[in-house]
Amino acid sequence: MEDIEYNDNEAIDFILKRLPKEEKEKITRDDVDYLMDIIYDFYYDNGFLGESNSDQSVEIDEQEMSDFIANRVAADGKGNYITEDVISDILDGEYEYCKSIGIYK
Repeated sequence: MEDIEYNDNEAIDFILKRLPKEEKEKITRDDVDYLMDIIYDFYYDNGFLGESNSDQSVEIDEQEMSDFIANRVAADGKGNYITEDVISDILDGEYEYCKSIGIYK
């Protein structure tokens, strides 16, 4: 299997371009990077990343993932501007980036 290169900076740029205008005005690169860290914490915590399942297909419970992220955002005191809509748009953008580089089919 071909190694796929995930580039954090490209992913963030890709996601920022896809955000609705009203979100682009309040969400920064640092916010997207912060949310990406939480997304990957979710992946790691649930065993979706790592050598052992690099060729395996996994199913992700989108609601569980969204709740995980929203809880972390609230605990970090950022829930006043990183709303569930923002989280949803970031997750959509991350998914689309992964599809564009061949991680998801």
